[in-house]
Amino acid sequence: MTIATILSKRDGIVHQCTCTATVRDAANLLAERRIGALPIVRDGEVVGIFSERDLVYRLNSDGPGILDQPVEAAMTAPPITVTPDTPVMSALSLMTRRRIRHLPVVEGTTLIGFVSIGDLVKYRIDKIESEAAALRDYIQSV
Repeated sequence: MTIATILSKRDGIVHQCTCTATVRDAANLLAERRIGALPIVRDGEVVGIFSERDLVYRLNSDGPGILDQPVEAAMTAPPITVTPDTPVMSALSLMTRRRIRHLPVVEGTTLIGFVSIGDLVKYRIDKIESEAAALRDYIQSV
């Protein structure tokens, strides 16, 4: 199964910020939408990720003045991305290896989706539970 399978079950809305939005604006969007990270875009291309972790680190190192700076000053860049045809298990492995929780999904340089490690783990658990149920049904029918 691929990342495209996960994206196909969604409404297609990807919350994002431009590089020129302030850290405060990005933090407000994280809070309002109850999400952990945002892709940061410039001219339609993903150039970074801004996460709750980035906010905490920058508040600690730079103080509250960072809130009025462009989010570009606080984001993690360059972003690690995947394509829709990336297998779910490859994406999970990448996230584990790189110790990240969110992946922008791109076609060329265009952002088409955003997945979290929770999305991938949920998909994997649902698949395993479905396979287990099918095996139980098969065994009971024999």
